[in-house]
Amino acid sequence: MKFAGPLVVVTDIRKARTFYESVLGQTVKYDFGENIQFESGISLQTKSSFAAMVGVGEDAVTLCSHNGELYFETKDFDATAARLNGIPGIRYRQKLMEHPWGQRVSRLYDPDGNLIEIGETMQTVARRYLKMGWTVEKAAEKTQLPLEQVAALWDV
Repeated sequence: MKFAGPLVVVTDIRKARTFYESVLGQTVKYDFGENIQFESGISLQTKSSFAAMVGVGEDAVTLCSHNGELYFETKDFDATAARLNGIPGIRYRQKLMEHPWGQRVSRLYDPDGNLIEIGETMQTVARRYLKMGWTVEKAAEKTQLPLEQVAALWDV
């Protein structure tokens, strides 16, 4: 068995498609009208068709539940954050935060309130510390990455 990807329920599939394409850089693989699948494996499904498909009333389908998030990574967090800041109308949960392990992230909502996290890759975090003059050991301890993985980034 292979995991095929998450399905996100939306109310306005055209508005959601525009958001996922323009804000998150997703490319449509299939568009079935009430269901869209992106190359990345994320799928969008209209609330009404999802409720019918699983056999529940639309009122049983909860949006903006904060029960999970779609997680994206970027190697250039500063450029990504600057691009996002230039897009009007984005609703942020956390515009910028740094986790205790050093990873910077932004959390925002899609048009239906589904939570999306955009974080810098952990390799980028480790490289940042190494460029600041940290030892491999100190960077590995902070990032919680294996020492060997951080050491391999030393010359990259």
